[in-house]
Amino acid sequence: MGEEGMVSDVKDTPAAKPNPKLTLLPLIALIFYEVSGGPFGVEDSVRAGGGPLLSLLGFLVFPLFWSIPEALVTAELATSFPENGGYVLWISAAFGPFWGFQEGFWKWFSGVMDNALYPVLFLDYLKHSFPIFNRMVARIPALLGITFSLTYLNYRGLHIVGFSAVSLAVFSLCPFIVMAVLSIPRIKVKHWLVVDFKKVEWRGYFNSMFWNLNYWDKASTLAGEVDNPSKTFPKALLGAVVVVVGSYLIPLLAGTGALNSSSSEWTDGYFAEVGMLIGGVWLKWWIQAASAMSNMGLFEAEMSSDAFQLLGMSEMGMLPAIFASRSKYGTPTISILCSATGVIFLSWMSFQEILEFLNFLYAIGMLLEFAAFIKLRIKKPDLHRPYRVPFQTFGAIMLCLPPSLLLILVMCLASLRTFLVSGLVIIVGLLLYPLLVHAKDHGWAQFDAELPTEAPKNCSDGLSVVSQLHYVQDESSISLLSDLPSVNADQESSNIRSEEAFKLE
Repeated sequence: MGEEGMVSDVKDTPAAKPNPKLTLLPLIALIFYEVSGGPFGVEDSVRAGGGPLLSLLGFLVFPLFWSIPEALVTAELATSFPENGGYVLWISAAFGPFWGFQEGFWKWFSGVMDNALYPVLFLDYLKHSFPIFNRMVARIPALLGITFSLTYLNYRGLHIVGFSAVSLAVFSLCPFIVMAVLSIPRIKVKHWLVVDFKKVEWRGYFNSMFWNLNYWDKASTLAGEVDNPSKTFPKALLGAVVVVVGSYLIPLLAGTGALNSSSSEWTDGYFAEVGMLIGGVWLKWWIQAASAMSNMGLFEAEMSSDAFQLLGMSEMGMLPAIFASRSKYGTPTISILCSATGVIFLSWMSFQEILEFLNFLYAIGMLLEFAAFIKLRIKKPDLHRPYRVPFQTFGAIMLCLPPSLLLILVMCLASLRTFLVSGLVIIVGLLLYPLLVHAKDHGWAQFDAELPTEAPKNCSDGLSVVSQLHYVQDESSISLLSDLPSVNADQESSNIRSEEAFKLE
């Protein structure tokens, strides 16, 4: 599409009612549900760690070497590229759109696999009180009903999802605060120091730690929907780190300190039994209800990020224009349906299979993000960074080194089956990009922007990818395609305004 056509499109488009933006508290809640959702699922870290000691140390140490570095990198890059698409924009700016597309495909597939867990876990907690959900005749309709209902909530608007996440977070954490208070008279410090190294399962331990503390970057795909992202994002990430770490440590300290349970008893869902032993049946029911609600929040947050990532990639020209179409509520309808379809087809896999597969793909994507963070620091020192990690180049490299080593360790511990399945997903991504280029060249699908074929030459000035079609209000918007040649290069603009609105030299 040439520049003249785009200017015409802007003029002819009626002024749309601005979509409600995410503010600080809803964003903290969404990040909390992207990463955690509460202590549900951390029980297995006690079993795999051979006792409470490694689990407690893990949730104290891992945030320092993994969560905080990832959150800092996300804060700098998300405020520099405050648009939907998140890490796809970062990678494209550093290494070109081909690798940006691969990053987007890996992360989207990993996110959909992660989201396939939550309707299943939702029913797994309910079946303790309603055994009928053990039967497929009831389980399958319930699974579909939950997926469709939660998908509809996403369709209704991101601001609704954000405030729903706040309510769900409060409800999910309250029973554990009560449990912690009730456990105080029974706590014995020596219980926290128990570890049996003969029972330690290192693969399960590291996978559990990694899964419970990752996905800090997922909220970046919603950056275009955040009110004043340059200030809101760093505050939200800091607040979420505190909430996430606290939501893990407080219940673990209470449960392992007050009870002398064997490590083998600490499996998924055991916190409900811990609640009953400490507070009674009423606390067990409360924790079961909270776990069900938490899985709803996890689903909503993940679905939002996955859908808006596809929208951002469409606005960049990496996916057909249909993925950027919005409903009357401002949500990407087709992108939501695409992600929901993936969830339904992947829900047949077991919990451990999904966990290992998504961790592997996520690890590859994060290595690319850390590399992009360092390269942009070196190659684009003048890039406008509303929030900047307070380190020079060497400090930035040292910041990324420990989490990168952890990523490599998690990948090395993966099973052969995980290597094969992940390898297949990578091959599909490598083939899909040239296929989309071919589809664009032959007019098989409509694209809102030209499919980029090279990295931008100058990211420090100009506007964002999305600004090829409309203005972006946030001054920290960065151009990803600011210097890409237009397909109609001979139609170079004589209109000086195009330098600001459509920098396509």
